[in-house]
Parts: sequence; structure tokens; C-alpha cells
Amino acid sequence: MNPGFDPEEIAQLKRECKAERLNFVYVTDEFEEDEEENNEHAHVQFVGYYKDKEVVYDLLIYTLRLHHSTLVYDAALERLKLQMPDYISPDERGENDVVDFDKDEEAEILLTEFIEEIEENEEISVREHVEVDDKFDYGIGLEVGLNKTEINEKVINDFIIRYNSGRLQLDPNVYSFSTEDEE
Repeated sequence: MNPGFDPEEIAQLKRECKAERLNFVYVTDEFEEDEEENNEHAHVQFVGYYKDKEVVYDLLIYTLRLHHSTLVYDAALERLKLQMPDYISPDERGENDVVDFDKDEEAEILLTEFIEEIEENEEISVREHVEVDDKFDYGIGLEVGLNKTEINEKVINDFIIRYNSGRLQLDPNVYSFSTEDEE
């Protein structure tokens, strides 16, 4: 049985929310510990209903700008791999992989050019979305992209209230961003 449907787990999360005086609790992710102040995404859990059953929702919520830049980076990395098939990016390297600084510099320049090209041609666009994962290992997984400048407690709280009440309305417009917008 999925522990996110367990009444004891749900009751525990409700107690934690009450103690925090919020309708959610933050989830600490191991990969975020070394991250500086983040205001473009959050990982939280809250209690809601799924198919008339109370459940823990595991929510990853982020700005459309962050979602867009991630998709652009991924697309640029794919192009880089086509151009330099034997190149291994620093985040994919194992401990025994040899570091070639010249190759890294060349890859970095190419990657930047691909990012600029993708943004300039507006090849990637995003819209608000909610993806529901009912096969999640703890409760129900939600991945949500919102057209907000930042993800803060108010944005998260408002989303949860609207989602749980069935009154969530997503912006149907499509957006594209550029790195220059951020500077």
C-alpha cells in the first residue's frame, strides 16, 4: 500500500502543517542543501483528496521561467552531444573520468551559442501546467509550473487552496523567455 494514503501518515502531516501554521510543509531535498536562496521552485507536501480519498500530495512547484530555462538547457545539451558525441558534461562525469579543460571550454562556448540560438528563435515555449502522478511512491505526485515571478508561501498557499477546492484555473497562454530578460 502507498504510505501517502495511510490515515496515520495523513494525520502526522496535518499535525506538522498545524505546527508550521501553514497548509503545507517544505520537503528538504538532499540536492538543494548547497543551493543558495531559491525563489523559483519549492518542494512541499499537503493533504488533499484524490478520488474521494484523503491523501498526501507531494508537490514540486516552479516558475515558468525556470521550466523554460531547463528545457532550453536540455535542448542545447542535446545539440552539443550531436556536435561532440564523446563529450561528457561535468554533471554526468564519474570519478574516474579524465577532465579535459580545453574540451570543457569549447563545449561551454558551444552550449552558450546553442542556448542563445534556441532563445532567439523562440524554439521552446511553455504554459502553466499540472502533472498528476498517481503511481508516485508516497501519496500523489504533482508537478506544477506557474507563470509567477517567484514561488513563495503565498503562491504555494493559493495554489493548494484552489487545487483542493477544484477552482484552479491555469493560464492558457504560451510563454517564451530569454536569458537577457533575467539580466
